[in-house]
Amino acid sequence: MSKLIESIIARAKMRSKHIVLPEGEDKRIVSAAIAIVKDGIAKITLLGNKEKILADTEEGALAGIEIIDPLTSPKRREYADLLFRLRKEKGMTKERAEELVLDPMYYGCLMTKADDADGMVAGAMHSTGDLLRPAFQIIKARPGIKTVSSCFIMALPFGSIYGDNGAMVFGDCAVIPNPTTEQLVDIAVASADSATQIAGISYPRVAMLSFSTKGSALHEHTQKVIDATKILKTMSLQFDIDGELQLDAAIVPEVARLKAPTSTVAGRANVLVFPDLQSGNIGYKLAQRLGNIEAVGPICQGLNKPVNDLSRGCSVSDIISVVAITALQ
Repeated sequence: MSKLIESIIARAKMRSKHIVLPEGEDKRIVSAAIAIVKDGIAKITLLGNKEKILADTEEGALAGIEIIDPLTSPKRREYADLLFRLRKEKGMTKERAEELVLDPMYYGCLMTKADDADGMVAGAMHSTGDLLRPAFQIIKARPGIKTVSSCFIMALPFGSIYGDNGAMVFGDCAVIPNPTTEQLVDIAVASADSATQIAGISYPRVAMLSFSTKGSALHEHTQKVIDATKILKTMSLQFDIDGELQLDAAIVPEVARLKAPTSTVAGRANVLVFPDLQSGNIGYKLAQRLGNIEAVGPICQGLNKPVNDLSRGCSVSDIISVVAITALQ
């Protein structure tokens, strides 16, 4: 476990948040839940059939963990009514809402929406689409943010000269294939928030990446990055922003002095916003594989309440880390 993850877990313990895990019948989820509650990282609710959840678990091991079966929950009708009110203008019927509330993914989102939980983590048994669909419909985007995106927290090797305190943030590397100018603005704002909330970066310096630095290459693909940067610079922000910047100009001081000598971000960036999903996905994987950097995520950002995705190949330690991150959001 990296020092960054250790720090995230330590900060999560101080917040005592309540996280719902809809895939309570998965053995990895149960093992993670036991460890999370034992270590005081978060309060946990598991969704699923209680008999199935308890079948392979030692008696007493789940002490302090709430188990809810959507089929028998006393809040089933209340949540169905909430779903109907939220989606009736989109064609939701009461009958359909009563069916969907039995789906643990919908139940978990409704539980979070109703303030009966602070956040949700799933994906060990479900696809990203199965997770994000109810999250988009029920939790929705944070006020002022129209775009739900993602980021990776990059835990740098000990002694790295890049980032802050061994961390950088990369966004968006998992959700929006070809963001518009306006979506790039939202991704930048959300990634800066993730940098402070999760990565422990005290002051984000956000680089809007491109294959051009300050007009060195003119192309329609660079223009949206230039336009997004202009919009961001008109906003009242709690972080520094600059672009368009090539990667080396963004993080290497010697290159920054040549290519962008007046920039407050160039050569010192700790948050990198990629122009599209292709470059973002390739970028984080190159850093992960060739740079020996631990990539934690993808972390959903921009939602009104935190909902995060797991890989279906996730380990117990992965689940614990994502729950701790969700508690910090």
